[in-house]
Amino acid sequence: MIAAAFAYFNYKFSEYKFIDFKEWVFYEKKDIFTPKQDKYVVIFYSSKERDVVEQLSEIELNLPVIAIDYYNEAFSNSKNTTFLRAGTKTSLSFIQRFNIYESPTIFFIKKHKESIYKQDSMIRKLDNLKELSKQVDLL
Repeated sequence: MIAAAFAYFNYKFSEYKFIDFKEWVFYEKKDIFTPKQDKYVVIFYSSKERDVVEQLSEIELNLPVIAIDYYNEAFSNSKNTTFLRAGTKTSLSFIQRFNIYESPTIFFIKKHKESIYKQDSMIRKLDNLKELSKQVDLL
């Protein structure tokens, strides 16, 4: 019974992962990103894909969007989207922790403690940026 309880606890704890913004440094242009909201939509994308930056800039959702570029290009933030980039070590750690295999990918994070945010949804491939609001409702 103890083994079953331990296995269940490990499964539930590892089901959703955490981001510590003090441990992993992301940049908005040249400034270090410090989260201010309690919830975010995280989109991991490639700036080399056609029109993706323009589409991410025009997103209008109820939650703020953090867009993390695989190629670490610096873009100006828009009204609802914060464009982030990171060093190679942080990018690789992010990809590995969240098992990201495709681009663009989307999931939610929610503030857990201070600078620690917990994954708050499944990680999904984003099929169509133009229909993002519909896809966010499915998460």
